[in-house]
Amino acid sequence: MKRSIITIVGIAIISLSLSACNEEQAPKSASGVTKATVTVPVDPQTGMTIEQQNIAGRLQMDNKPGSVKHLYVISPESGQVLIYSTVKGKVTSSGKRLSPKTVNGSQYGFQVQIGGQNYYTSEVLEDDGTYGSSVEYIYWWDTQGRYHQHFFTGGQILHISDYPIAVKSVILNLEVTNTPEEK
Repeated sequence: MKRSIITIVGIAIISLSLSACNEEQAPKSASGVTKATVTVPVDPQTGMTIEQQNIAGRLQMDNKPGSVKHLYVISPESGQVLIYSTVKGKVTSSGKRLSPKTVNGSQYGFQVQIGGQNYYTSEVLEDDGTYGSSVEYIYWWDTQGRYHQHFFTGGQILHISDYPIAVKSVILNLEVTNTPEEK
């Protein structure tokens, strides 16, 4: 009899403990404030949030065949435009790659094929189909097919738009239409 009472009490304690553990307890600050949650509305046609639509729109604009952008490098001290250039397609960061930087022989991670051999990498293929990180320097081709590279120093402000903006002056305009005569 004692044994069955102890068993029943034990089961009751375990059941109460498990039910207390299963109840969701929101994180609480020292002042007693609990974690807030919000339901984010989505567009009924696309099923995406505004943030997701912005990201999708940027990817679509960056990869639109024949698109032209306008690049402005601005001085943070004076606000003056230091460099202006058209951009054929998009500006790319030097750290971007078509293949991952690191691979391993084990079967952990994502499978990639390099030189006909299968490897695995922990690097994630980004939404634009590239690997790697952004900035150190940027590069692009202008609408005349000329290649440009730009390194950042002195806290420059970079502005890229699909529409030209009105500026007072440009110190270095890369859109020279006349080519110097060869000697």
